[in-house]
This record gives sequence, structure tokens and C-alpha cells, in this order.
Amino acid sequence: MYIDSHCHINFPELAARMPELLAKMEENKVTHALCVSVDLPDFPQVLALAEQYPHIYASVGVHPDYIDTPEPTVEQLVELSDHPKIIAIGETGLDYFRLEGDLEWQRERFRTHIRASRITRKPLIIHTRAASADTIRIMQEEGAGTDKGGVAGVMHCFTESLEVAEAALAMGFYISFSGIVTFKSAKDLQAVARAVPLERTLIETDSPYLAPMPHRGKMNEPGFVRHVAEYIASLKDVPLSQVAAHTTDNFFNLFNVVRG
Repeated sequence: MYIDSHCHINFPELAARMPELLAKMEENKVTHALCVSVDLPDFPQVLALAEQYPHIYASVGVHPDYIDTPEPTVEQLVELSDHPKIIAIGETGLDYFRLEGDLEWQRERFRTHIRASRITRKPLIIHTRAASADTIRIMQEEGAGTDKGGVAGVMHCFTESLEVAEAALAMGFYISFSGIVTFKSAKDLQAVARAVPLERTLIETDSPYLAPMPHRGKMNEPGFVRHVAEYIASLKDVPLSQVAAHTTDNFFNLFNVVRG
């Protein structure tokens, strides 16, 4: 079986197709999915999905490149995460790719999430793009990760170098690969996927974005996460069942989810 460790099925283009999405998950042996929060105004929709479906879980957080949205406080994140179906804080992190100018607000937002994670003992879901040095620095300064007394987390939709992956692994984090790893142009990322131990690997869709081959260019959905697992198995030259077992175990262990 497979688990989509990061998706946005509350987004309108997917939420409108929910019965179909759930059927395709079952067809592709995708047993669970984590619906990830990107802002506070839409958080109730994320939580509602998790409450409605036993195999859907949720996070609470504000994406790093959402500018015109209410700024979270540590207290808010702690309060909102106090629910059995909220299993993570995020997604959070840094994204310097789309934004310019003084981005100190983004770094402060990231620190807020890390502090909430330390209080709640719920893992962080970290997004980093064109900002890996600052991302790792702030993680270390704020005590993210098991090596600093914090909790583990995941570097989601990973596209950075092996050095960044190794720094995150040293802090107790997992590395999650999306459909990007299946793209022909992603040679460097494929080398990282080969190097990251299966014991610390997760798979995701980040749907509705980044559909893996052979669905590239289409709207992504949780059922497609099977293709990510298949590609990683081929990269590592291991049985698909091994990738499925490790990534599933990693999800339950990281997010402290009871199997059921």
C-alpha cells in the first residue's frame, strides 16, 4: 500500500471531484493521505475533510509565500493543532523563488511554526525553494529536529542538493519526493533519491500540482503517488514492495498515526 504524505485536496479543483479522487486512491492502493494547510482562512476546510474521512489527516500552517493572509501566532497554531486528526505543523519554511525584497517576515513566520512544533511535539512540514541555506540555519537556531530536542519533520517536495538532504537527515528529518523525481530533466534529484535511505524516505503528490510521469501536465491527485514509489524503486533497483513498506512505515512513525 501507499500513502500520499502531502496533498491539497481541499483546493476547489480537487474538492469538487472528491468521490472520484477517493475511488482512485482505493484503486491504486493509496490507503491514507495528509491534506496540508497553506493558510488560516482555509484551514476549516482542511480540518473538515480530515474529520469526514477516517483515512485523511491534516496539518495546520501558513505557506511561506502567502503574503496577503493573516499571520499566525505560536498560540494560534498550538490551539488549532489540538485535534487528533491534526498530525503536523505546516507547511512552513522559506521560498525566495517568487518573492523579492525584505523577506524577514517570511523568516519570522518560519520561526513561529518551529516554536509551535516544539510546544505541541507535532512534526514540521517544511517547504524550501531557493532558500536552503537560510532554511537549515533557522531550523538549527530554533531547535527544529530531534538533535536539538525538537521533533522530527519532513522536507517536502524535495528538490535541493544532497548536502541539504544530509543536513536535514542529521537533524532527524525525512525527505519526501514528489512527481518531480520522475521527470527526465531531474537527474540531480534522482541522484539524491538514490542516496537517501529508504528508512528516511516519504512519497507525495503535492496535488493538484506536479503530476508524475506518465501523467505529467495533467491535474495531480493522491492516486498518482504510486508512480512516485514505482520510480524510486527503479532508481534504487529494489522491489516496489520494499519502497511501499518503508514509506508507509515512515509515515506512521513520523506523524505518530495509529495504523487502522
